[in-house]
Amino acid sequence: MTPEGRVKAKVKKILTEMGAYYAMPVASGYGHAGTPDFLACYRCQFLAIETKAKGNKPTALQEAAMQRIRDAGGRVYVIDETNVENLRKEIENDYSSKNSETFE
Repeated sequence: MTPEGRVKAKVKKILTEMGAYYAMPVASGYGHAGTPDFLACYRCQFLAIETKAKGNKPTALQEAAMQRIRDAGGRVYVIDETNVENLRKEIENDYSSKNSETFE
């Protein structure tokens, strides 16, 4: 499994354990370019999670998509091996918060 694949597996496990709904959009000619790896709903919050291998950053298209999600009131997380273990805590903390910032 690739480093990014391991991060995705951990994110799936965390979201499942939290009871969140999530989907992983498949990149195709019919979707939106730059859509994050996970689109989720947790306690009435819209979450977008982009997973990366350590040291990799989102592309310009991904950054643009994530900004549109933030502008619409969603929460955005960029997750890699260095911060995946903190994802549950960050989502829980953001649940009571009103801002739409990115956790990196």
